[in-house]
Amino acid sequence: MPTLERNFTVCPDRPAEPVWMQEIPLRQAYQRVLVQDIYRAQNLERIVEIGNCDCATRFPSWDAAEAVFSERHESNERWEMLQASEGYNRRANAARPAAKAICDAAGNW
Repeated sequence: MPTLERNFTVCPDRPAEPVWMQEIPLRQAYQRVLVQDIYRAQNLERIVEIGNCDCATRFPSWDAAEAVFSERHESNERWEMLQASEGYNRRANAARPAAKAICDAAGNW
């Protein structure tokens, strides 16, 4: 029977998304997506910056991404958040090839 629980083979002890993100109303899902995009960009850039892909580096707590969202984006309009998501996705995509190489070598991709 299908479930909504996610089981990961790589770094199975990842921190769960903050509860507020999981409970966000559907009409405001773009806020959750933005925090996810910030988290992904931060983590991939950090992997490349330090050259390490242990599980704590690849999947840290959500605190830093939440802080960036709160400080820079929380009061923005929807369209501004969508633009910010695009920017974080570009950053993540730019870092992804180098991060993937580092993580492949560590067995964490």
